[in-house]
Amino acid sequence: MRIDKWLWAARFFKTRSLANQAIEGGHVRLNGQAVKPARELRVGDNLDIVAGGSHWTVIVSGLNEQRRPAVEAQQLYEETPECAARRAAEKEERRLAPAPGSDLRGRPTKKARRQLRGFNEGF
Repeated sequence: MRIDKWLWAARFFKTRSLANQAIEGGHVRLNGQAVKPARELRVGDNLDIVAGGSHWTVIVSGLNEQRRPAVEAQQLYEETPECAARRAAEKEERRLAPAPGSDLRGRPTKKARRQLRGFNEGF
């Protein structure tokens, strides 16, 4: 099975074209080596995937030609324990120290606009 099709079926990427772009950009490695989108994938292969700001290290445990629900897609791979621990630590870090401005929603208020204008005019 093609690696780009498997990444799409396993729901790492929303479309096959996004999977192709990630593979060509070097964000997907098969057994530690860069690959092309048409590379054949087999059960037992080790994949390193960087998608959406997350780094996954998975072992292929199944192949499926069709995109199925997320519960079924998760059965196509097995996440390594190191990867699960790393992703849990990253999630906890994001929870404890959110990105600056992540709590801001929508347009600034009149007061906030005045503060921004005053700050920018000072330079």
